[in-house]
Amino acid sequence: MQKRTLLDGQQFQITIKRLCHQLIENHTDFSNTVLIGIQPRGSFFADRVQSELSQILKKKNIQKGNLDITFFRDDFRRKDGILSANTNTIDFIIEDKNVILIDDVLWTGRTIRSAMDALLAYGRPARVELMVLIDRRFSRHLPIEPDYIGKQVDSMNSQQVRVSWKETEGEDKVILISESTK
Repeated sequence: MQKRTLLDGQQFQITIKRLCHQLIENHTDFSNTVLIGIQPRGSFFADRVQSELSQILKKKNIQKGNLDITFFRDDFRRKDGILSANTNTIDFIIEDKNVILIDDVLWTGRTIRSAMDALLAYGRPARVELMVLIDRRFSRHLPIEPDYIGKQVDSMNSQQVRVSWKETEGEDKVILISESTK
């Protein structure tokens, strides 16, 4: 197995800062914009983005929620065993708001499609944008493209992108894993 580091340490933090500045360019004071992290892994990214935006803007009330998509996935009936959903924590209406959907890795686009379906339970947004830490751009099953990208990686379907978060794995790191061939 071969591992290649895509982001770590300071690069990881700089990438989040850059993405936040891009958001500020388009959404200024976030008075009509909300952040929605896609459970489970996008929530860590959304927390970081909210924290960084709050520091940059000196504003503490940037609205952020977490969205569970378990029962909106197109493959949830195909999985063995009992599914356990995460908790939705969206305590605001998204009607006529600008929504930034946030996830760690964009691969096939199916997770994002599911998130857009689940999002409609909270109202009809004025606009939905997508922010991802890693864009695996040549693997789409659906025509979904991010508006904000931390890093693009050209990868094969046999490879994995693994994002580690300080909150859960003890370090901020993104690695590309390839099965070694003999």
